Amino acid sequence: DMISLGQIRAARAFLHIDQPTLARLAEVSVPTIQRLENPRFGPERSSMRVVTAVNTALEKSGIEFLPPSVEAGEGVRLKAKR
Repeated sequence: DMISLGQIRAARAFLHIDQPTLARLAEVSVPTIQRLENPRFGPERSSMRVVTAVNTALEKSGIEFLPPSVEAGEGVRLKAKR
């Protein structure tokens, strides 16, 4: 399932990183991240390559994406420290 705009913003907040930092981690441009986080565009209207790169970068940085369930909507959490 595709991550949502809200999950991307929440993940950045958890990690205390700005859009340029996320762009660098995902190896995409800052305008690409800005489009990804713009409600008029969002992940749904971005290329799968970009969404996958951002998803992977955030997961490598310690984020776990939670899919919606019967009990709750989608979410984001920090992975447990090993």
